[in-house]
Amino acid sequence: MRPTVLEVDKNKFKNNIKLIREFVPNKEILPVIKANGYGTYINKQLDIINDFNIVGVAIVDEAIELRKLGFNKEILVLNQPSFDEIDDIEKYNIIVGLSSIEFLNYVIDNNRSIKVHLEIETGMNRTGIKIDDIDFVVDKIIKYKKIIVEGIYTHLSSADYDKEYTNMQLSLFDKSVSIIKNKINTIKYVHSQASNGILNYKDSVTNLVRAGIIMYGYESFVNSSKIINVEPICKLKTKITYLKEINSNESVSYGRKYISKKKMKVATIPIGYADGLRRELFNKGQVVVDNKKVDIIGTICMDSCMIDVTSIKNVKVGDTVYIWDNKFITLDDIANKCNTINYEVLSTISERVPRKFI
Repeated sequence: MRPTVLEVDKNKFKNNIKLIREFVPNKEILPVIKANGYGTYINKQLDIINDFNIVGVAIVDEAIELRKLGFNKEILVLNQPSFDEIDDIEKYNIIVGLSSIEFLNYVIDNNRSIKVHLEIETGMNRTGIKIDDIDFVVDKIIKYKKIIVEGIYTHLSSADYDKEYTNMQLSLFDKSVSIIKNKINTIKYVHSQASNGILNYKDSVTNLVRAGIIMYGYESFVNSSKIINVEPICKLKTKITYLKEINSNESVSYGRKYISKKKMKVATIPIGYADGLRRELFNKGQVVVDNKKVDIIGTICMDSCMIDVTSIKNVKVGDTVYIWDNKFITLDDIANKCNTINYEVLSTISERVPRKFI
């Protein structure tokens, strides 16, 4: 195993799930394990995902990987697939989102048999069946008989901050559910709430929630951890592989974008932008060495970067360096410095970084 690893704590993950279940005791939890479990590789841990009756992914290939891993329970592909994926959907017994009349017509015209959750457009304006088209879609499904509707769902666009708009979406969704349930009696799951919705809204219509970023222990909005006190499950760490001293007025890394102002100790660590360490962090990011924050200096390279360890006594090759340790530096600290969100930073840690489960 290379010195750069993403350390993943499975016990903390399990405890986060316990806290979410306690918060929504009457609802089933669908863990969203798309994008390799937001980069954590939790999706590859059969002992973890077997605790759920249904899991959610984004694409058919992710569902197939789960089947090949040995997961035999329900898998929902939250996005409507392409026409070319129908063979695999049938072969691997995958449930998919159905969000357009065009997809419905393709299934019918080609005499295919699938299970679906109907996605309702309530204001996200990404994908989904509009309320004016629900009767038409449902009537076609009933007449065809080879499409089994097991769920109804929608996506809330602003559940972290816009209560009025979210309530409008939920009201529209409630009406849609009522229309569908009056005609179809195979509905097992009704769901609208992802992490932000779980934390901010209660309802009696849904019986399933889609736990995402909070399941991994990170905030879905500022101070959301005050509502459910989940713990971050990941630490990204590496080790010092090279140490040197440089004098005043020497440059570090490509482009000579860092010039030393004094004699310094500089360490090289084997993590770069190909590993998911964002280039935006050069000359403004920090890492943790010996429980102290030190600066990233110079342009971040593809496979490595340099840090100023002048302040670290007895520093040596092999010392552990945390990119984030959830104490001195958090995932959100990094996201804020990169003008992005914690979701993106976590999910873009590359596949060449080993995941170490503890």
